[in-house]
Amino acid sequence: MKKFFSICLILLSVVLISWGFKAHRVIATIAQKHLTSNTAYVVSAYLKGESMADVATWADENKNKATTPWHFLNLPLGLTHEDFVKAVQQSDNNTYTALLKTEATLKDKTVNPEQKNEALKYLIHLVGDAHQPMHISRKEDKGGNTIQVRFDNKGTNLHALWDSRLIDHEGLSETAMIKAYDLATPAQIQQWQSDSPMEWLWESYQLSSELYAQTKAGQQIDEAYYQRSIIIVRKRMDQAAIRLAGELNKLFNDEQLKITNVTLVPPPPVSAGVASLVKLEEIKNAIGKTIRTEGKVYSSKDIGSMVLVNLGAAYPNQLLTVVLKGKAKELGTQLENKSITVEGEVTNYKGKPQIVIIDPLKIKF
Repeated sequence: MKKFFSICLILLSVVLISWGFKAHRVIATIAQKHLTSNTAYVVSAYLKGESMADVATWADENKNKATTPWHFLNLPLGLTHEDFVKAVQQSDNNTYTALLKTEATLKDKTVNPEQKNEALKYLIHLVGDAHQPMHISRKEDKGGNTIQVRFDNKGTNLHALWDSRLIDHEGLSETAMIKAYDLATPAQIQQWQSDSPMEWLWESYQLSSELYAQTKAGQQIDEAYYQRSIIIVRKRMDQAAIRLAGELNKLFNDEQLKITNVTLVPPPPVSAGVASLVKLEEIKNAIGKTIRTEGKVYSSKDIGSMVLVNLGAAYPNQLLTVVLKGKAKELGTQLENKSITVEGEVTNYKGKPQIVIIDPLKIKF
């Protein structure tokens, strides 16, 4: 029986990027609006001056073999609430256990600020994951990734549909989404924040069970499906934001900050000048530095929440991957075969240098 209810974890590819870049930022921004003043101060200090929106997708961008399972939880269909709770409690290394782990780290007075910074970035992201229905789903179809459907005259899958396609179809900017989604009443806020993470996951499990029943392979997703679904998306994102704020207020509202080696990050001085130029061939030696580099775009790929642009050679032999997000993503179709100059911090992703760009002004061509 225990084996039947054990949680089946599966290492998913980059297609599992929950809620998409814009949605995670919206959840984090709404949550930040509902923080107490002391909580907001503590959060800002632990994040070194970055906003919650700035770090909302950090956990997706820094996945590794150990942390990838933190973003989802796989269960068989048809569980009662009692069986669901037992199954989750017997599980390990998934969204539920990751939420418990990150909150425990943030409560621990002996943990250093760098560890708190990382735990907080995970918590901001994973509360959102817990509310995406297809992240609490079943193993055999990889959370809906293998269930192909069509939407907006394009092929997609059930998981991607709920990650970002429904939101993209709505066509709202981040600012408009925040205004349209942040509608919780005082009574709803009180109720949602009183629910435990186990109940968040149970809600998502119930929804994904309904989606499996309603959505068939090869289905054309019509306007009626979209209209029903976007209401659910809005509510789940609002719930995620309100509950994230609630968790942070519980953790930090009464905390007397005693941090001596973490300060709020000031804007760079005007005299800082332009970032130093590094040759593309030497980019691997610039990990952790903010630099400029130049190179030819050999290939690019739109994966929904971001566009991956390969400089120096085509994938998988590129010297640098430029990750376009937010407003910069719109440049993706304009860069093929062009020589560009890009400015940003070089990070290491699975052994390859990359620069994440949100501001389109950081690319010149």
